[in-house]
Amino acid sequence: MSDVLYAVIPAYNESDNIEALVEEWVGPITATGSQARLVIVNDGSKDNTAELLEQLAAKHGEALVVLNKPNSGHGATLLYGYRYALEHGADFVFQTDSDRQTLPSEFPAFWDARHEADAVIGWRSGRQDGFSRVVVTRVLRLVVRLTLGVKAKDANCPFWLMRAGALAEILPTIPPAHNLANVLITARFLQLGMKVKWIEVTFRPRQGGVNSINIPKIIGIGRRAVADFAGLRRLAKPKPAGD
Repeated sequence: MSDVLYAVIPAYNESDNIEALVEEWVGPITATGSQARLVIVNDGSKDNTAELLEQLAAKHGEALVVLNKPNSGHGATLLYGYRYALEHGADFVFQTDSDRQTLPSEFPAFWDARHEADAVIGWRSGRQDGFSRVVVTRVLRLVVRLTLGVKAKDANCPFWLMRAGALAEILPTIPPAHNLANVLITARFLQLGMKVKWIEVTFRPRQGGVNSINIPKIIGIGRRAVADFAGLRRLAKPKPAGD
């Protein structure tokens, strides 16, 4: 039996990107097997993202799953998609974002390495989307190390492949509406001593649409991250065997 892949991509107001995104990704994902699914989670978009996704779903059939939900933010939307993938029989769960900053051509290397680790995670040695985003990456890496006690090359890279069983073990420990869910999941992989393989990836500027992140939002995210991660410090020490 082949390994079943579910690729989860959250989308919010991505009418400029969504058609190109699906056409770029549906091929590499379904190339892994006939049961593979590209799962787009529409987080209550206010533009015509939902209508475009409906058209694309009619075109691609079972290969494309469209989930529409009320707006709840990036982190909660990711967790919604991850739970869907686990509930529907995924063996592996891949995630990237809908702004098309990552390259589908780099996915096969992750799939080829799927049995080498519990998580194959991308790391961005050079970001092409502006200095403020570079600062976010560096600050998050420092915050994760100081508050959660682990060293991650790139704690929030939206290009990673997880073994479903490992994700299922970690998911119940992640607050359901946490904005930086991927950061916490990455930290949990490392805290629990699970095997992580890092692969360098390209990270382009946003390929269409409007960037919703600005300096005030970055500062707010950073402050919230420090407070939230400090409160979750207790997760850094797994229970001893037999407890």
